[in-house]
Amino acid sequence: MCGIVGVVSNTMVNQVIYDALLLLQHRGQDAAGIATNHGSSFAMHKANGLVRDVFRTRNMRSLPGNVGIGQVRYPTAGSTSEEEAQPFYVNAPFGIVLAHNGNLTNAEQLKIELFKNDRRHINTDSDSEVLLNVLAHEIQQATSSYSLEPATLFGAIAQLHRRVRGSYAVVAQIAGYGLLAFRDPFGIRPLCLGILETDKGNEYMVASESVALEGMGFRFVRDIDPGEAIFIDEDHQLYSQQCAENPTLNPCAFEYVYLARPDSILDGASVYATRLKMGEYLAEQVRTHMSSGAIDVVMPIPDSSRPSAMQLAMQLNLEYREGFIKNRYIGRTFIMPGNVSRRKSVRQKLNAIGAEFKGKSVLLVDDSIVRGTTSREIVQMARESGATRVIFASAAPPVKFPNVYGIDMPTRQELIAYGRSTEEIRREITADALVYQEVSAMRRAIADVNPKLTSLEASCFDGDYITGDITREYLDKLEAARNNPRSMIEDGVPSQLNLNLAKTD
Repeated sequence: MCGIVGVVSNTMVNQVIYDALLLLQHRGQDAAGIATNHGSSFAMHKANGLVRDVFRTRNMRSLPGNVGIGQVRYPTAGSTSEEEAQPFYVNAPFGIVLAHNGNLTNAEQLKIELFKNDRRHINTDSDSEVLLNVLAHEIQQATSSYSLEPATLFGAIAQLHRRVRGSYAVVAQIAGYGLLAFRDPFGIRPLCLGILETDKGNEYMVASESVALEGMGFRFVRDIDPGEAIFIDEDHQLYSQQCAENPTLNPCAFEYVYLARPDSILDGASVYATRLKMGEYLAEQVRTHMSSGAIDVVMPIPDSSRPSAMQLAMQLNLEYREGFIKNRYIGRTFIMPGNVSRRKSVRQKLNAIGAEFKGKSVLLVDDSIVRGTTSREIVQMARESGATRVIFASAAPPVKFPNVYGIDMPTRQELIAYGRSTEEIRREITADALVYQEVSAMRRAIADVNPKLTSLEASCFDGDYITGDITREYLDKLEAARNNPRSMIEDGVPSQLNLNLAKTD
């Protein structure tokens, strides 16, 4: 999970992209980068850290141009090298910079193909650099002259779709030509288009979430379709074409559960409204599993679970209170790499209001339980604050399977629900009772808001990998690579081709 943005403007875009990245900061707190195009030249600045820390006045002044892209990177268990901050750049053909949200499931194979067949060198462990080089190669293969037509570009994207597997929402700019954006044929990661009508002509923005468009004054036009590519040239002419053979819409369910901001609309569904619906369905589960009078008060774990907790309390006619206060200057614990960092940050991020817990049977509602580290710490905090009973409820189903499409939950052993019953999980997080959402109810909650969303990418809950290329052997190899980065070298991949499969963007 990362946040990406691309802008075509009538004026300098550096400030617009910076402000849009601030609106997408929740999607990645590890690194940030901006690349702009001025004539035939690119300017780029990127580094590890939050947007506000990466860019200073001198950096912004060095980013001229009316077309640009930006990205905030999601921290993962893989490398956090500054070299892997995005955007990435390749000088041929034409000069291309690219930012990517997602994860390629056949990156290892592609990296070998690029080295042996396409004669392209990959300099980092990032699958995003692999994707950039595949794009550059296909554009080069499709181009027979020194100019680039939209039809030629779309043909290159069609060929890219045939080669690449996994999830990818992409913004790229081609020096001297314009802005390109496209989405994988399954529509796993979100991408939307906005327009700003000015006296000087139309300006365009492409971003991961609608909140970035609206926050910058752009009018939301539509979501980019799965498999579709759009190209906006330097004259601000917009071209679009479906480039995939059999595209289907399967947005990531975890976007609605946790990743996206509640004020965003993804693929026609309000994130806030889906979380309210999840609260309604979770209330049915609580009513089934808990006796009347067993709960004194409902409390959310800030912030993602708040809509679900409020709706649950209303449905069960229970008192709703805020028992935890969040420190806004601590990152989201789910997307912090490593259990030690997560455990330490829970107490820094949340502080309990003792009076709200003392002598009460408390129902804590969280958006999900992934590793269980945060949940265990929160249950303990509630007990220390005087709660007589701590009941835990998850607005999402048990996370039982690795996610290979861009979320950092890649090994089965790290998932608290893998191979455990609900009762065993309850004991692990030390709660007095534990209630989970059902997978079918989560799917209904999203479809209730947008009935067109009949299919979701929900592999971390149900083990159904929508791209059809994930096998047990693949997961075993991925976990081996995460635990032993040299394992791929031992499998016969030369050291210069070593790819860290645990890297997700």
